Amino acid sequence: MKVKLIAHTAMPEKVVAAAAKLCYSDTGAMELLEGMSDEKAENFVHMLNTIGHESPIEHASFSFAIEGVSRSLLAQITRHRLASFSVQSQRYVRITDFSYVTPPEIKAEPEALQLYEETMQNCVESYRKLTEILEQKHYQAFLQEGCTEKQARQKAEKKAIEDARFVLPNASETKMVVTMNARELLHFFRLRCCNRAQWEIRELAKAMRKEVYSIAPALFAQAGAACCSGMCPEGKMTCGKAAQVREEWEMLKSELKS
Repeated sequence: MKVKLIAHTAMPEKVVAAAAKLCYSDTGAMELLEGMSDEKAENFVHMLNTIGHESPIEHASFSFAIEGVSRSLLAQITRHRLASFSVQSQRYVRITDFSYVTPPEIKAEPEALQLYEETMQNCVESYRKLTEILEQKHYQAFLQEGCTEKQARQKAEKKAIEDARFVLPNASETKMVVTMNARELLHFFRLRCCNRAQWEIRELAKAMRKEVYSIAPALFAQAGAACCSGMCPEGKMTCGKAAQVREEWEMLKSELKS
């Protein structure tokens, strides 16, 4: 898995602080920004965190380049509907170098790993054979319609892979660019940094959290599972390790600050 913060709102904490101050000031946003030091912005953002005034933090957005994650993860992360996604298409991109994600529990068991790898190989071989069969069929059809050989090849390939992709597994590796505002990111972290989240999206959430905390530590001071900023909301489904989760987050923040 590769996660990189590739763009974000300039001066995110100052922008958030100025937006919040504007609600109660007769001064314009530009003037508020000009008169705001880093320390004042940090203190004001901390105050917003304590009183739960979250709407101003929507003015800061963050974009991530993500690679080496599965289509299974894609199905989960796109449930966060207040985010923007651009995902590598299996319809338009032909799989020539098949990559896939292996769950740790399968990787740790030799017999399971062997079966898993054989299944992956069978899937990609079926994809390739289906692509070849369908491509030849569509190629002839496009020639009969009057296309040139080059046009027929291009159209046939696209039409073939959009059906052949149906045999590709959830484990298939994909790439995406994801953009969220800070408020949605905090919501995402509350759900996906939790020990009860599925292992892959939890790993992704923690990597994204590390990226944004380095840029805006005051804004993301409480960026963790729900138990990092309050009581565990999972009831009888709790992992029972809230204290450990909080301690790990505090240790990571100390490391990132040093």
